[in-house]
Amino acid sequence: MKETPFYTFHEQLGARLESFAGYKMPIEYSGIKDEHMAVRNKLGVFDVSHMGEFWVKGPGAFKLVQSLTTNDVAALYDGKVQYTCFPNGKGGIVDDLLVYRVNSELYLLVVNAANIEKDWDWCQQHAVNQGLIIGKDLVNASDETAQLAIQGPLALKAMQKLCDEQVEDMEYYTFKQISFAGIPEVLFSTTGYTGSGGCEIYCSNEDAPTLWNAVMDAGKEFGIQAIGLGARDTLRLEMGFCLYGNDITDQTSAIEGGLGWITKFVDGNNFIDRELLEQQKADKPVRRLRGFLMKERGIPRHDYEIKNLDGEKIGIVTSGTMAPALGQGIGMGYIDTAYAGFGKEIFIQIRNKTIKAEIVKLPFYK
Repeated sequence: MKETPFYTFHEQLGARLESFAGYKMPIEYSGIKDEHMAVRNKLGVFDVSHMGEFWVKGPGAFKLVQSLTTNDVAALYDGKVQYTCFPNGKGGIVDDLLVYRVNSELYLLVVNAANIEKDWDWCQQHAVNQGLIIGKDLVNASDETAQLAIQGPLALKAMQKLCDEQVEDMEYYTFKQISFAGIPEVLFSTTGYTGSGGCEIYCSNEDAPTLWNAVMDAGKEFGIQAIGLGARDTLRLEMGFCLYGNDITDQTSAIEGGLGWITKFVDGNNFIDRELLEQQKADKPVRRLRGFLMKERGIPRHDYEIKNLDGEKIGIVTSGTMAPALGQGIGMGYIDTAYAGFGKEIFIQIRNKTIKAEIVKLPFYK
């Protein structure tokens, strides 16, 4: 079992630690609801060092990233980040990820922790086919990279104290390479998985203790808390953000999974599965990933059945929880297109009861 460079801090804070993606990770500290509301109202810090980081370098970098991902890499500029996914050649998704453009010959791919090995094999295979050299043009820096996400409405204000240049006014989905808290260079980005604003800071493992102590010290006056993976999940679900392995998988397509907005059928973007996905968009998928709000008391869970008024199965729940900021049950799931209209009534099978719900537009938390 691996440990992140911040593991000793989680132990000292008394976190409940469990296995996740091969790492011993903090699930919660003071409790999921308390941590969730700390991020919504103030700020919290997440250890996300288990995520994967691949560098793509050289004159062939753009071509590789453009062919591997559904979004249009040509639309990126230096310092811009893009959310995208890897199609798997069969209409499904290898993973969803972030693409950072440093310059025209240098990109950073940030992938999900549970998929690092699978994603690395996928990228290597296609890099070799395009003549790139593994270890030179394509580099797996996952084990050498530490990352903290500081999220919440006060996050950038607190972190500004540790920066030599302005970060509070950074646009969403951009990044800078700056000195931070005495660390000569970190990658400082503003993407986020919570919907409450904030930043991510990437550094070397050696600088991780300095980073943690500085972040916690700078955030103290604003009420910073350490946040576990439990609240990370409830926060992302309130925003309707997909979780790989639940809401999107090797068997779900970007179109049916509601990721048409990152699937760009523009000239020059000849990514894997383009023709298949373009046809699916034209034909309309037979099912859609939708968000739903419970209208009666009940908490939807992964794999619960979704039914129509007649009790017929029309879908399956992929994610669900009691939303801490809303005080209401929420969920996402794949629903037969005929029943997937916004405002439509559906029913969630919770044990021996069918509980009423309504299909709504995302996000849940606004």
